[in-house]
Amino acid sequence: MPHLLDPYFKQSIVFLCEHTKEGAMGLIVNKPFENPDLKDLFTAVLDDKNNILEIVPKVFFGGPVMVERGIVLHSGKYTTEGSINISHDFQMTSSKKILHDISLKKGPELYRFVLGHAGWGKGQLEQEIGNGDWLLQETSPDFIFNTKESSMWKAAARSFGFDTDTFSGVGGQA
Repeated sequence: MPHLLDPYFKQSIVFLCEHTKEGAMGLIVNKPFENPDLKDLFTAVLDDKNNILEIVPKVFFGGPVMVERGIVLHSGKYTTEGSINISHDFQMTSSKKILHDISLKKGPELYRFVLGHAGWGKGQLEQEIGNGDWLLQETSPDFIFNTKESSMWKAAARSFGFDTDTFSGVGGQA
């Protein structure tokens, strides 16, 4: 929601991967790293000859937890050892094999490579939803993988019938 001003989550689209009684885990999918020096942060991921940015076109900020860990959210049409099934349409993995497969054009056609993830402790996400900080909705591979990241937040808000230009920066409950 617009009143959420935390720099990590402001205007974020979070793909919720897991939600249990113990907490929740998700991936921010609409915030690519813009730093041109990001390439310098990566060393060989597959071997000494390959840099991750030569394999994947964009690297996204997945959230503030374990930002040093890469995760690939990908379509359910591709699977590899270590892939975790999220739904019929989505899987995720942190296995380096998927990067190797992508480099050989044998990997998933639809994917997002993120660094880090978002995490919530027991009851935390429910409380934030109760505070009106988040809106929840179903999604599709087309939205996650094919919608331009700079327009995802407004598109999601419009699907609820909200005009983001008239949103207030102040939240509340009725």
